[in-house]
Amino acid sequence: MHDGFSLESLGVPTAVIVTSTFVHEAKVQRAALGMEGLAPVVIEHPLSSLSEEEIRGRAAQALAQVVRVWRGTHADPPTPQ
Repeated sequence: MHDGFSLESLGVPTAVIVTSTFVHEAKVQRAALGMEGLAPVVIEHPLSSLSEEEIRGRAAQALAQVVRVWRGTHADPPTPQ
C-alpha cells in the first residue's frame, strides 16, 4: 500500500495487489495513509508457495481487476470475516 500511495501521489495510476488474507490489513493501511479511494486488487491466498503455472493463474485472476482500477471502475472488495 505504501508504494501505491507514493505512486498515486505522483499521479501514476496504481493497482495494489493483495492476497485475500490481507484485505483487512490493506484497508487499514490505506486509511492510515489517507488514500481511502485506493481499492486493492484481490487474488487468492497463498502466493509464495505456488508453481509458475499457478502464479500465471493468479496474474490472470488480477488482470480484469487491474484494468478496472486503472479505469476508475473498481469496487472496494469486502473485508473477509
